[in-house]
Amino acid sequence: MTVLVHKDGVTRKVDAVDPAWLTDEAREIVWVDLDHVGDVEKRLLSETFHFHELAVEDAVAESHHPKIEPYDKFLYVILHGILAGKKAKGFETQDIDFFLGRNYLVTVHLRSSRSIAEEHSVLARHGALLGDGPCALLHRIIDRMVDHYGPEVDGLEDRLDALEHRVFAGGKGNPLRDILGLKSDIASLRRVTLPQRDVVNRLARREFVQISEALSYRFRDVHDHLVRLADEAIFLQDRVTGLLDAYISTQSHRLNQVMKVLTVIATIFMPLTVLTGAFGMNVRLPGFPGGEPLQFWWILGIMMVASAGMLWAFRKMDWL
Repeated sequence: MTVLVHKDGVTRKVDAVDPAWLTDEAREIVWVDLDHVGDVEKRLLSETFHFHELAVEDAVAESHHPKIEPYDKFLYVILHGILAGKKAKGFETQDIDFFLGRNYLVTVHLRSSRSIAEEHSVLARHGALLGDGPCALLHRIIDRMVDHYGPEVDGLEDRLDALEHRVFAGGKGNPLRDILGLKSDIASLRRVTLPQRDVVNRLARREFVQISEALSYRFRDVHDHLVRLADEAIFLQDRVTGLLDAYISTQSHRLNQVMKVLTVIATIFMPLTVLTGAFGMNVRLPGFPGGEPLQFWWILGIMMVASAGMLWAFRKMDWL
């Protein structure tokens, strides 16, 4: 737990939250950041801040979709940020819970957050920024969270470009697993950005008393950024769906070509098999001119003429 309190132009880090800071007459501005929620942190949320039990239950949960819920004295917001320090390939996010009150902001995240770590670093150098109020602090954190989406979306687009080149260039290997993995990542991006866009839009429309008019304009800028990300997510999903269809069609066409070649070969050998079977029987058959030594060459010539005739007929009918 990290607690920062601002009063009389000075920001300091403290070890615990004083309930006096949470009264209606308090002049302090408080930011409480929790990266772990145990029994002590649960009591802090429910008994010190008096948050609703359902909001506390959601904050403790591993993951929730972005949403915003107003309560009597605070605003509860869930947004998703790019997971910091991820090692696995793919698009991964984590939810961050915000409790916004008159003079306080409580953030809850069960794993490390780049956006919050950057804000801690900024406040360590410029502590007076906390004096702008908890809503301004909320805006700065959300703005950083949205900014971090840009490089990740660019990475998804680069992966898609590479897969398109691989599929249409006819490279070796099976890219189906990579296409499906990318499709899953893009679907995750869309599942997050669309509801997140709606949440920030409500903050920009000043539906809640905690959001001032000046800050609503800042949230509009964040909303515009999320709109662009949502549009890119839809566009990328359409592209990867088209790529998957193109790959399946390419594989189907390639399989048809192979089956056509095998069918032609089998068709050519069918009459040849009948011919060799007939002349291979242990019965006396009429012979061709030239005597016994030339019988083999007669049969071989007939087989070659038959094969050439069938190939010519297939070519004439555009089967080859």
